[in-house]
Amino acid sequence: MLDLLITNARLSTVNEDRPTAHAMGILNGSIVGFDDDVSDLPARRTIDLDQAVVVPGFGDSHNHMAWFGQSLQELDLSGCRTLDEVSAAVRDFAAVLDEGQWLVGSGYDDTVLGAHPHRTLLDAAAPGRPVWLKHRSGHMCSVNSLALELAGILDGTAATPEGGKVVTDTDGPTGLLEERAQQLVTALVLPYPVADLADAIAAASEVYASEGLTHVVEAGIGGGLIGRSPVELAAYTLARRQGALKTRVQLMVASDALHPVTSHGDDRIDFGLDLGISTGFGDDAVRIGAMKIFVDGSLIGRTAAVTEPFCDHAHGTGAFQLSIEELTRRIIAAHHSGWTVAAHAIGDSAVDVALDAFAAAQQELPRPDVRHRIEHAGMVRPDQLDRFAELGITPVPQPHFLYEVGDTMAAAVGPDREPWVYRHRSFLASGVRVPGSSDRPVASGAPLLGMQSMVQRRTSSGAVIGPDERVDAEAALRAYTVDAAWAAGDEQRRGTLEPGKLADFVVLSDHPAHVDPERIGAIEVLATVLGGACVFGDAFLDSRTAVPVPATATHPSDQEA
Repeated sequence: MLDLLITNARLSTVNEDRPTAHAMGILNGSIVGFDDDVSDLPARRTIDLDQAVVVPGFGDSHNHMAWFGQSLQELDLSGCRTLDEVSAAVRDFAAVLDEGQWLVGSGYDDTVLGAHPHRTLLDAAAPGRPVWLKHRSGHMCSVNSLALELAGILDGTAATPEGGKVVTDTDGPTGLLEERAQQLVTALVLPYPVADLADAIAAASEVYASEGLTHVVEAGIGGGLIGRSPVELAAYTLARRQGALKTRVQLMVASDALHPVTSHGDDRIDFGLDLGISTGFGDDAVRIGAMKIFVDGSLIGRTAAVTEPFCDHAHGTGAFQLSIEELTRRIIAAHHSGWTVAAHAIGDSAVDVALDAFAAAQQELPRPDVRHRIEHAGMVRPDQLDRFAELGITPVPQPHFLYEVGDTMAAAVGPDREPWVYRHRSFLASGVRVPGSSDRPVASGAPLLGMQSMVQRRTSSGAVIGPDERVDAEAALRAYTVDAAWAAGDEQRRGTLEPGKLADFVVLSDHPAHVDPERIGAIEVLATVLGGACVFGDAFLDSRTAVPVPATATHPSDQEA
């Protein structure tokens, strides 16, 4: 007997061998068949979808789950358009906090505000407490004088970390900390308690399920610019034990968390985590992914490493997070030790460094099946495209950046380089897969919005960036399903609807390829199903159910690894 039978649906499988169907059978969390193979089988629950669309569960190949979950409890500055609005928001938020409590805000954008909030503005808005405002990019922050004092920056006792910058004016530090200089402040509040992180992950997971996400890649835990705790993995396993994890998660480990290890000489494992834990450890619910290493900074903040100077900023050609020698050493060492490597490289100069390091690693120790990645690949020259294909490197760009911050990126790089920004079609033409991703909370993370941006490549002002890089809606759907699964090494388990694969799927009000591109982002997610269990849209599925679900049904995340 089937656990679940879906009938009267418009199934889009993203499987070329059987692209469509109208019925699907599910048993023990997996798909067992379609149409006539299952239509007459008895089922514990039968759902008539009344011609709703069913597609594979969406994947996000680069997001920050704990960061996003925490931001839901922080002062949201994303709607501020002036520094006065920032000041007022800080003042109002401070009024409800306990005396001396840190005020943490997130999401401000200096390109919208006209400048970064100065420490004196924050001092006046929230006297007597440390204030820490995170830039939307995550690559810089603004703090007040008390935070600077606590961090040892005002009196000069704290040394600025390599790859960071404490911005100053004639009166000393302005409060703006760029890249690794942020660690001077984060050291005052990290690590976060595991229980708090698990709550943040649970809150993020609720949002993700409502948007059709069934798998996400967390792009950095355990250390570095974005890690929340050296034991951050424990927060994900806790959320899972509590039944609060409604998405499958692959976790990138920050390169700062890896360290020298001892093994037999034949193993060549000398850089990693204790016990030889590396990429692939875990199961379908929580799994270790790539080692994450930051090569450069942010295009939004003009700290990305580019070969020619930015057109609108005094940052020149940006900066590397570490020396090129150290970046290369870590990438090669991780490759030797069995890791997949995910190199954050946005500027074209950073892309060169990453590609060179991957080439050197493969030359020393060929691993033809490894799927190394370049996260963002924000500005890729024409001569670099073929190297991605030759080296088997997967680019992981964020299409919705084009809408949310495309205008400022275009201003940064100028018209000659604008066609190189967050490419898509050119990668496909080179034979390279492009998985869908968001970098949430840097940009909105709803996959349907990302698909719309892949198709339109339109900015918030209505301009189009790189029109030749547009793809059709079918390619956009593949990016967020089968290509996202492939990039994570999971294409045998998910990404398409096929017998034997996990029953992870989304029920939509319409198909992205069957509506005007302007409406893709407005398609309604009616339900999200993970391993045959509903994680969003219970009311909708109940309304379409012919046979009630049994009381003994369990959610796949309830099972221990």
